Amino acid sequence: MDETRIQDRGMAGEPGPVALDERPPTHEVAIEGGVATPLAHDSAAKHVAGTARYIDDEPELPGTLQIHIAMSERAHARLLGIDLAAVRAAPGVVAVLTAADIPGENDYSPVFGDDPIFAVDTVEYVGQPLFAVAAQTADAARAAAKLAIVTYEDLPAAISIDEGLARADAAGEDLLPAHEMRIGDPAAALDAAPRRLSGQIELGGQDHFYLEGQIAVAVPLEDGDVLVRSSTQHPSEVQHNVAKMLGVADHAVTVEVRRMGGGFGGKESQPALFAAVAALAAVKTKRPAKCRLDRDDDMVMTGKRHEVRIDYDVGFEADGAVVAADMRHLVRCGYSKDLSGAIADRAMFHADNAYRLPAARIHSRRLKTHTVSNTAFRGFGGPQGMVGIERAMDRIAFATGLDPLDVRQRNFYPADGSGVTPYHMQVTDSVIGEIVEALEATSHYRARREKIRAFNDANTVVKKGLALTPVKFGISFTTSHLNQAGALVHVYKDGSVHLNHGGTEMGQGLFTKVAQVVAEEFQIDVDSVRITATTTAKVPNTSATAASSGSDLNGIAAQAAARTIKDRLIDFAIERYKVPRDQVVFGPNRVRIGTHERRFRDLVGEAYLARVSLSSTGFYATPGISYDRDRARGRPFYYFAYGAACSEVVIDTLTGEYRLLRADILHDAGRSLNPAIDLGQIEGGFIQGMGWLTTEELWWDATGRLKTHAPSTYKIPTANDRPDDLRVALWDKGENRAATIYRSKAVGEPPLMLAISVFSALTDAVIAAGDGRAFPDLDAPATPERVLAAVEQVRAAR
Repeated sequence: MDETRIQDRGMAGEPGPVALDERPPTHEVAIEGGVATPLAHDSAAKHVAGTARYIDDEPELPGTLQIHIAMSERAHARLLGIDLAAVRAAPGVVAVLTAADIPGENDYSPVFGDDPIFAVDTVEYVGQPLFAVAAQTADAARAAAKLAIVTYEDLPAAISIDEGLARADAAGEDLLPAHEMRIGDPAAALDAAPRRLSGQIELGGQDHFYLEGQIAVAVPLEDGDVLVRSSTQHPSEVQHNVAKMLGVADHAVTVEVRRMGGGFGGKESQPALFAAVAALAAVKTKRPAKCRLDRDDDMVMTGKRHEVRIDYDVGFEADGAVVAADMRHLVRCGYSKDLSGAIADRAMFHADNAYRLPAARIHSRRLKTHTVSNTAFRGFGGPQGMVGIERAMDRIAFATGLDPLDVRQRNFYPADGSGVTPYHMQVTDSVIGEIVEALEATSHYRARREKIRAFNDANTVVKKGLALTPVKFGISFTTSHLNQAGALVHVYKDGSVHLNHGGTEMGQGLFTKVAQVVAEEFQIDVDSVRITATTTAKVPNTSATAASSGSDLNGIAAQAAARTIKDRLIDFAIERYKVPRDQVVFGPNRVRIGTHERRFRDLVGEAYLARVSLSSTGFYATPGISYDRDRARGRPFYYFAYGAACSEVVIDTLTGEYRLLRADILHDAGRSLNPAIDLGQIEGGFIQGMGWLTTEELWWDATGRLKTHAPSTYKIPTANDRPDDLRVALWDKGENRAATIYRSKAVGEPPLMLAISVFSALTDAVIAAGDGRAFPDLDAPATPERVLAAVEQVRAAR
């Protein structure tokens, strides 16, 4: 059949895997909601109406206990004693849980075994869990926890990057070993470069600020089993950690999640703690238990985006062409390893962004501080690495007197596939030059540059800035074994379809996209496909829904499951109706069999009566990717996603306040599975990235207390921060050269880095405030205070 044609296509210049192609079949009458349809998110109407059910919306079972987790008040201290007598005697308390109550391992870490559920001998950050109270009400649990008498012996605490660096140098050990990538001879190339400059930039962290906070509900079952409903991007990891904590096999724990109210990476490794505490309470008391954090506790207790300091040293020609770069990353990891190794690695993988660096050294140190352990966040370290090279490009443009866009275009990876990254992967799919050229034209970049120059010449107080920056983002888990997914598809005898897979829905539209894939495969309306909650009881050993790979992995796994059933139906039709295979063709809600046509549901009903299996699993593993970490070489990414953004800002040089006036975005989603959802992801990612780089400031005091732990002090973007003029488009020439599902491209994380254009535009405006005579030392987030300080700096330099 033409719609099940097999092709052997991979990235240009690479041997491609056998993949199921490709473009959806065309019919005179199309199904409703198939692939490439701009379909609304399956829960969109429920979100607007407030009827979408999250874990806390589910009716509580009788006797459900409410849990409060008591936290350390010290950043680093020995625990000399915890007196819980008054806590246990408090009204409404049913159980008080400590490390001594854990039957298995006191650990919820994703990899390294260094995240205790409850502290035992020492505490290592303000907010670290000490014990939990399970009571009849949340208020009773919280009030009881305050009655504990905790005795500390304070120890030296490292809070900032500088303190973490001093601690590491004194101890002779970082939290994780340093890593380095190298191509060419960067030292010699830097020494021989016609021009050379160096600088430093600091990038703050970011709180995930998901609308739905961390929550888990555990229900005790027979034989010591437990059902856990967890707001998690990684159900299998929660399952494993709960089982490890209870000292039981994984099969004794079932984890389920229908939807999250946002995740952004904050629900990848972190939810295991709250699920473990809820499960422990449920098993100990034989009653359902709910662990739900309020916003302040959530922000204090959970990890953030990694704060990074980048030192750069670049050599370049008079025309701005880079000949060598030396980038040094200092990464603040927090008290434990969590996912910091892979996150810091990805910052290194993206230290080149879209630019070919003929000779480069990327060096990274991972520092321990006595603060909450930082964790996954949309982009997973990539944004931090990219800001470093973009700052270098702006500095080169300033030093040469060239337009920053000209410098960027001069250094792009070439389209002919000859570019090689610092980790020795050939970039065979570079389309960034075409995308930027197209956006340069549609945004009228050159004409607006001239208008802004004239505006700045005529205004002394208010200054404008403009920047157009690229994005090249690698798609795949860099931990290779995570690039796998499973799915389960049932076709019921009435022709309706039940879909389940290992991906989780956090508002990004994954469930809708995968349902469209299954509908396309069967050629039935998408309303015939029932989306169901992710559960470890149906699809085991899932990877986290992360790394922008949700649709890539789960889409093909679901397609494979559907295709298995479809092939059984074809075989049945061939045998029953005595026709050759090429005369069994699936059309919209119907199947043509020779000269006859049957409704899909009728053929399914006949197959059921003939005892044909109408259920199948599907599986997919991304082919051809690997990374030799010891040699810092390999192909860690299946392909790259590309995009570009042009941002125009205005600043008040008297106050440092600013506005984003207009943003033009052109992004490559390949052959989009759902243009409506992809456009929404692009806009949302851009705004979230803008928040990270401009307003979202995390601040710890000298004792290690997070002081920005509520919306009153931590400023995420609001609707008012969205520019009045926002133009977002999908690149109409987009097509993935890698054999992904219908040649689509990931669109979860890459758009966040489009916001670097806002940061560069602010830099451009500050330069204008100093009449172009000095380059500002502007770190992120570029709060009004920092912008004002940068303005004063460049004016003083005149």
